[in-house]
Amino acid sequence: MKKKTKIVLLILIFGLALTSCGVYNSLMNLSKLQYKLGSVNNFKVGNILINNKSKLSDFNTVDILNLTSKVASGDFPVSFTLNVLAKNPNQNTTSSSSSEITLQSFPWTLYIDGVKTISGNISNPVKVPSVKDATIIPLQISLDMLDFFKENGLSKIVNLALSLGGKKGSTSKIKIVAEPTLGTPLGNMTYPSPITIVDKTFN
Repeated sequence: MKKKTKIVLLILIFGLALTSCGVYNSLMNLSKLQYKLGSVNNFKVGNILINNKSKLSDFNTVDILNLTSKVASGDFPVSFTLNVLAKNPNQNTTSSSSSEITLQSFPWTLYIDGVKTISGNISNPVKVPSVKDATIIPLQISLDMLDFFKENGLSKIVNLALSLGGKKGSTSKIKIVAEPTLGTPLGNMTYPSPITIVDKTFN
């Protein structure tokens, strides 16, 4: 083998090694994307916004009549925005995009008070840059609570809704089970198993 040929081969091998290291590091970074539940916003029971209410007696007479009528007819629709926080703790480099991770797909299933309810996905990819603040992924939720809590009476269903989106509401009774798909230099990569996202800490 000629000397020039050997040099070219060595350069190619060296280049491939560097590329492989870069791809490997990028793939390793994927496992570092972390999630937790953020806030619940704009919670509505039918057309009634409940963010300023904390108990059933906070509803006026007309609202209570409407809610009672809905339950009697087998209908208790609610809608709200559930904010999922995604954190990319990878170290920033000179190029902000080099540590950025793209969430290509985010199939999720919503659990309320331990009960499996509806499923959905994000409509567009979400870029999660390596910055101090978490990226907000808003999930638009719409479901009929009687489909999943029909054994409960009006008071219990309203109290459950208030515990989620009322004046003192929180995501403590909510969890999301998701199977994120992330963009990588080798194509899309799905997590090896579903992940559970709760409100306490990033996981």
